[in-house]
Amino acid sequence: LAPAMDAGMFEHPATQASVKLLKDRGAVFIGPAEGHLASGLVGPGRMVSPAEVIAAARWALSRKGPLAGKKVVVTAGGTQEPIDPVRLVTNRSSGKQGYAVAWAAQDAGADVTLITTVNLPAPCFAKIIAVQTADQMHREVKKATADADLLVMAAAVADFRPARAATDKIKKEKGLPEIEMEPTIDILQSIGEEREKHGWPKRVVGFAAESRDLLDNAAAKLQRKRLDMIVANDISRPDAGFEVDTNRVTFLFPDGTAIPLPKISKEEVAEAVIDRTLVWFKNS
Repeated sequence: LAPAMDAGMFEHPATQASVKLLKDRGAVFIGPAEGHLASGLVGPGRMVSPAEVIAAARWALSRKGPLAGKKVVVTAGGTQEPIDPVRLVTNRSSGKQGYAVAWAAQDAGADVTLITTVNLPAPCFAKIIAVQTADQMHREVKKATADADLLVMAAAVADFRPARAATDKIKKEKGLPEIEMEPTIDILQSIGEEREKHGWPKRVVGFAAESRDLLDNAAAKLQRKRLDMIVANDISRPDAGFEVDTNRVTFLFPDGTAIPLPKISKEEVAEAVIDRTLVWFKNS
């Protein structure tokens, strides 16, 4: 239900009693949104956008899906490591693939937590956690996966950061700056260690964006970080990887199985990722 009315009408006790009754009977409400109303008042009463209504309907229809009752944590976007208050070290990740995985997980019935550095249209009712740096992402991933069934680490986390961020803007007139770099925390490695200690998250899927030796590098990462599956992402092609809507990937598994996919949309890649995880939770 997407109500739209004047704020006084919506906030009236009789209306609120009806809303509560409908919610108790299983109705899903989206909105009303806050804003300027026809009466001249400002408050709740505006109808949400058609896209938000569709997203809510999509969520409602997914609640009995194969991942119903499962908690899925997804990361998206490239981390941003500050050099000074103006500049930063980052990468070309758009976050599109991570968001697509979050949508696919929710479509399968999961309760989704999305930890992201970018702002894109997100699944309705997903828990969205905004972060910027690798340290922030690590902290939020660690908290979110303490009771998670699945982590899909689709974010492009910076490997290095400035050892000391300048408190003031670095001026060109002072000459070429010397910026000492240090490694960022390895989030997947850290989560793998937590998983060995506590058993959570139950399953972990990683991504490997590579410009050469794709399968060798991805297989090494799969084994080194004890993942259940890795998505090897070929970024050497103009129609795959960062900032485009398509991808060319290969799924790799610990037993040596490799499943190459043709060039497909990032939404289709996301659906394939979630489909491959369903067997893990089929009887749990």
